[in-house]
Amino acid sequence: MAKSALNGANGACHGYTGSQLEDLNVFDLLAAGGWVMPVIVLCSVIALGISIERSVALNPDRIAPPHLLANVWKQLKAGELDAQRLKALRHGSPLGAILAAGLANRSQGRDVMKESIQEAAGHVVHDLERYLNTLGTVAAVAPLLGLLGTVVGMIRVFTEITVQGTGNANALAGGISEALITTAAGLVVAIPALVMHRYFTGKIDTIVVGLEQVSIKLVDALHTGKKTEYDL
Repeated sequence: MAKSALNGANGACHGYTGSQLEDLNVFDLLAAGGWVMPVIVLCSVIALGISIERSVALNPDRIAPPHLLANVWKQLKAGELDAQRLKALRHGSPLGAILAAGLANRSQGRDVMKESIQEAAGHVVHDLERYLNTLGTVAAVAPLLGLLGTVVGMIRVFTEITVQGTGNANALAGGISEALITTAAGLVVAIPALVMHRYFTGKIDTIVVGLEQVSIKLVDALHTGKKTEYDL
């Protein structure tokens, strides 16, 4: 009898029959998932918003505009890099902020200039990693919320068995569906969130390496006299 009840529950969702299950829409499935589902949906909205925002913000051309170092060096050699242009450079892009920090202390020696660049780079990296901790938290919490829904659903199943026995499949269907749907929903949210977190982390690492290379070129050009492709 228990086996037949569970088989019948697989074709029902909060009282739906097998034929009605095919007609369920997204809202019905969310309702079948119980009180955990709104939290999982909220996590999905947060993950989607962060992914879109970081995709736009981590544009390499916006962070490190092409030919910026060449233009800065030309202005520096021509004596045109005054305080106003240095301020514009600082606020123009993350790379500009790093170069401006170094140029502001270029007369203090190589070590001071490098320290200024490293300090500015630390602030830039912090801005690049904005919201990534939240995205990683969503990736970690979403499957746990799904597991919580599973536990709550199975508790409901066993409570119904205790009260009504195993003969009424529809009485058990709500708890079983809640358990299965929340598990699936948690994984559906967590997997893309984890993928995007890893993707953005790798992209930031690549961008930071590029920023370091450009900064080193500027320091070497000013304090070692090395020639570069910019005819430094």
